[in-house]
Amino acid sequence: MRAAALAPFAREPLAARWRMRATPPGEPVHDDNGGWIEIREPKTVAACLRDAGRWSIDGAARDFDAEDWWFEARFDAPPEGLDTLCFDGLATLAQVSLNGASILDSQSMFLAHRVPVRDHLKPRDNLLAMRFAALAPELARRRPRPRWRTPMVAHQQLRWLRTTLLGRTPGWSPPVAPVGPWRPIVWGSELRHRLANGLDGTRGWCDLRVDAPEGWLKDLDAAELVLIDRHGHEHVAPLSASADGAGARVTIAEPALWWPHTHGEPVLYRAQLRLQGRDGSRAGVPLGRVGFRSIAIDQADGGFTLRVNGERVFCRGGGWTPLDPVSLRSSRDQCRAALEQLRSAGANMLRLAGTLVEEEPPFYELCDELGLLVWHDFQFASMDYPFGDAAFAALAEREVREQAQRLGSHACVAVLCGNSEVEQQAAMWGVPREQWRMPFFDETAARLCEEFAPGAAYWPSSAHGGSFPHVADAGTTSYYGVGAYERPIADARRSNLRFATECLAFACIPDDAALARMPGGLATRAHHPAWKSRSPRDLGAGWDFDDVRDHYVRELFGEDPMRLRHADHDRYLALGRCAIAEVMGAAYAEWRRANSACGGALLLQLRDFWAGAGWGVLDETGAPKSAFHALRRVWAPLAVAVTDEGGNGLVAHATNDGAQALDVRLVLEAWRDGDVRIAEGEKALRLPGRTATAVPLLDLLDHFMDLNHAWRFGPPACELLRVRLLDREGAELSRAVHFPLGIGPLAAARRRDLGLEGSLQRIDDTHARLALATREWAVGVHLDLPGWRASDDHFHLVPGESRVVQLERVAPHADLAGTVHALNLAGSLPLEAA
Repeated sequence: MRAAALAPFAREPLAARWRMRATPPGEPVHDDNGGWIEIREPKTVAACLRDAGRWSIDGAARDFDAEDWWFEARFDAPPEGLDTLCFDGLATLAQVSLNGASILDSQSMFLAHRVPVRDHLKPRDNLLAMRFAALAPELARRRPRPRWRTPMVAHQQLRWLRTTLLGRTPGWSPPVAPVGPWRPIVWGSELRHRLANGLDGTRGWCDLRVDAPEGWLKDLDAAELVLIDRHGHEHVAPLSASADGAGARVTIAEPALWWPHTHGEPVLYRAQLRLQGRDGSRAGVPLGRVGFRSIAIDQADGGFTLRVNGERVFCRGGGWTPLDPVSLRSSRDQCRAALEQLRSAGANMLRLAGTLVEEEPPFYELCDELGLLVWHDFQFASMDYPFGDAAFAALAEREVREQAQRLGSHACVAVLCGNSEVEQQAAMWGVPREQWRMPFFDETAARLCEEFAPGAAYWPSSAHGGSFPHVADAGTTSYYGVGAYERPIADARRSNLRFATECLAFACIPDDAALARMPGGLATRAHHPAWKSRSPRDLGAGWDFDDVRDHYVRELFGEDPMRLRHADHDRYLALGRCAIAEVMGAAYAEWRRANSACGGALLLQLRDFWAGAGWGVLDETGAPKSAFHALRRVWAPLAVAVTDEGGNGLVAHATNDGAQALDVRLVLEAWRDGDVRIAEGEKALRLPGRTATAVPLLDLLDHFMDLNHAWRFGPPACELLRVRLLDREGAELSRAVHFPLGIGPLAAARRRDLGLEGSLQRIDDTHARLALATREWAVGVHLDLPGWRASDDHFHLVPGESRVVQLERVAPHADLAGTVHALNLAGSLPLEAA
């Protein structure tokens, strides 16, 4: 008992011999009827089959919901003190037995279960059996009809089942329904603990609650909650016993604050339970790290702005999806790499939509560490959920309570949201206004979050506020004016968007390496069924998101995408990649400009599920697409952008998210006719911290020039201009390239000689650099270096510019060679290392 007291929250893997098999729904399983597959560890059915070489996401589809799936494990009894089996996630209708005795019946994949099993264990050869019942018979049951339907799913009865929509939404996710033990199964003790923390004014507090059997503290000489700051200073409070356990509270008068990385330092304190046994033995039990910050939603003038520690934060980033849509798992290192990539691009908020699943603990721990805010929807999306059914309502309430408890202590968790688009779907379906909202989200979930996650803000639905839920100029919305609804880019401003929980969905074309991984490889063209099977679409719609991309190709470049597909498919892909980058960059420039009412905009999806032209701005391996590079420029904490204000001319917007004021130089240069410089000027600026500053570009010139051709007194003054922020030493901090007459005319004027030159230089086995220089402007420059990833791509070079791009080898043994393309270059520039 003393050893258990000093290691109260230990968790150890269930070391066992595992096997798995399928049966028709309702059919019992017998050892003598074969079909068993030996597996290394319990995962989703699809992941186990993939590991065994019996299924592939690129192969024939399989309906995992159509069969019962059985998992069996044989194991010896665990060490003393570990007498509880912890099932972190079972998808979805699961019955569990141990040595023939039923120990668990789970109805929700979103719940974790802890089952004391000491009375059922044998010293050797224990048998754990799990049956995951087919969902198909449940979906076929006759139940009351919903008040509205959602085009997202094929089976409206999914609203009764507490499972993810991921893998069950034809048109946007691969057909890989998660079935089976999708989270670890481990040994633990009967002791449980919960951290909660917050900021009251300038005072930080952290509570530890331990649910323990009576007498646990009597086995200890001392027990303390300790918070350790970054300098090693300790803040300590003793645990005191209560009827059902023990607890402690540490308070810190003026703690160092946690900030999103764009606006400050994400300071964390290490939490530890320090124990001393009666025999003098000691133990320090890590409890994780906590950060102190305040989160508030500013709804002034009907808007939605997140305030962290009182400061306005423009939130940008997008929808986070599982790195592996088959297993729904990732290692800590994989998760860190993906999060660091987004952080380095300037993203500061990730959203977990209600269509998905809660992430694993390392995700939230790393978001704490890296200063990434999290918007977390509970797992309800678009459907008319049957909260009038008492059993369903109780299950949903338990889910919200448990998730709020798990997530509430994380500084990164900024917003807990009741659902994804439930109000919006009801309104768009035409149901009466009084049915758009549900008391469960307005009252029950709000109350549970206030109790168990008091440091996070609560919001009822991802689209909420205004005269109807999907209006852009109030509250939060899913904004697709620019995008699916094919509005002009000017709608990004005209809509007066206040906060987009999702936006800017396009079928974003990846690079050729990703296209080669599609079924059929590079021979698969955009009209081919294999391509179209992975193009996002709404069920029943007569269009897909390739059509949306093509619309903006036509608008920006004045070319017919259909004819391009026929005559020059490579050009079709190149213009499609560039169009999405230009559109996304222009939209965010509007939303981040000085005096914008927009509090943030999150992309629908950051990363693709599988190879193809998906919604992600990263492909399924994490390789950047064209839009990611454009976003990295406009998302940066220190950024400059240009907007066209009509008769008021062009305006530069310099945004400084950091706390410190910066002294910079704003520099303007303008060209026409390929390489003729017609204007230049500069102005010294002081950029206050956490603000955006607007500067008319004519302020940088000593005479009037119609830079945006608004007054039209004569021929256009210029065709391209560049605006830069430079530090005192002349180093470039940020840049923006603007096309006053549009990018189309420059891209169409293809030349065989732009004076474009490039040279490759090796640094070591995995790193190299590319030096580029051009005599004339080069529009939409794209680097095609198979096996190498560039630090920047899909950019514009101005006349006379030189630039160095860093390269990293991502494919073993890849030659350092390739080509450079530009939209206005006929042909390409070959490259090969000397």
